[in-house]
Amino acid sequence: EHTGSRRIVWGAGTPRTLRAHWILHELGLPYERRRIGSRTGESQTPEYLAINPSGKIPTLQDGDFTLSESAAIVDYIAGRYGRADLLPGPDARERARYDQWRFFAMMELDADTLYVIRRHEDLQAVYGEAPAACATARRVFAQQAIAAARRLGDAPYVMGERFTGADILFTTCITGALRRGIEVPPSLCDYAARTSARPAYRFALADNQPAGAPP
Repeated sequence: EHTGSRRIVWGAGTPRTLRAHWILHELGLPYERRRIGSRTGESQTPEYLAINPSGKIPTLQDGDFTLSESAAIVDYIAGRYGRADLLPGPDARERARYDQWRFFAMMELDADTLYVIRRHEDLQAVYGEAPAACATARRVFAQQAIAAARRLGDAPYVMGERFTGADILFTTCITGALRRGIEVPPSLCDYAARTSARPAYRFALADNQPAGAPP
C-alpha cells in the first residue's frame, strides 16, 4: 500500500538513523529529510519534543502516524509498504528466528556494547570517561560477533537466502564495530561488505549525513 501522505524522517548522523533511511530506500519510498543531529540541541526544541518526547533520533512521521525506535521503524515500513521477503511469513518459528536476530542486534550488539562506547568515548563530555567499561564493551562485542558468525554460518543473510529488515539492524552494528576497530570474524566482514553493497544502503548513507557535512 502506497499512500500520498507526507513522510518525514527526523535524524541523521548515527547508525540508528541510518536504519530508517535504509529501509525507505530499499522500497523506493519518497520522504523528506530533517537532518537534525544527536546531542546538538536540535532534538530538544519544543517542535521536536512535541513529536518525540524522549528527544532521541530517529523519528518517522508517516502522515498522521508518528513512530520512534529504529527497529520499530524498520519493521513498520517493511510491513506496511514492503515486499513479502523483507519480513518473515506467518510461520511462528520463522518470526521467532527473525526476532532472535533483531533482539540480538539491538541489545547485545547495540545497547549493551556499541552504545556504551559511544557514551564514554564520543560523548564523554556528557557522560564522563569510563575506559574500563569501554574496554569491556569492545571485548564483549568481539565475543558476541564470534557467536553471530557461528549462527550465520555460510548463509548470505541472517534469515538465509533473502535479505530482511533484520539485516539492516545487524549490518549497522557490524559496520559500526569495524569503524571503531573492533575485530570481528572474516565471515562477518564479508557479510557486511555484501549487505552494504546494496544500492539502497549507499543512498541511505548519503541521506544520513548530518546537515552541513561535506558532500
